[in-house]
Amino acid sequence: MKAIAPVLLALLPLTALAALPTPEIERPAAAAQAVGAVHTVRQIPEACTRIEGRFTGTAAQPYDLQLVRTSPQCQARAVFLDAGKVTPSEAAGWKLNEVVRVPSAACGTQQALIEVWRKPAGQRVTLDGQGQNRVYLEDAKAQAAAGRLAALPAYSARLSMEGAACTR
Repeated sequence: MKAIAPVLLALLPLTALAALPTPEIERPAAAAQAVGAVHTVRQIPEACTRIEGRFTGTAAQPYDLQLVRTSPQCQARAVFLDAGKVTPSEAAGWKLNEVVRVPSAACGTQQALIEVWRKPAGQRVTLDGQGQNRVYLEDAKAQAAAGRLAALPAYSARLSMEGAACTR
């Protein structure tokens, strides 16, 4: 019975992962980040947004997540919504886009878990003979005047911490 216990303990984190759906994008694990080092977690060009994070070194809030606009000239084709207000889930029509795990360089047992969710707008994209999605100015103006603007896709990010916090 003693030989089975370590196996069961090793499987416990996998059961926690089973609760999340499979993300649309899978990438290798992020590099360990030092306390105070600001790093890019993910860029979302459609929303003109970059998600930046940093480990704070405090127990109350070990990781800080900020949304940064990529450029003042960027024309957003999607919106970024606060996860606390929209509560993204598959049941609400959201898709888990990516799960990013950022390990702490100062505390090997702790990592930030950032879930990036995407909600499709439900609009059908039509492609022309060259396979391109084209928007013509006069057509867009006519749609806007008629009040028939298409809904924008939405993104949201949710932060949680995994592992044991290190004490100093």
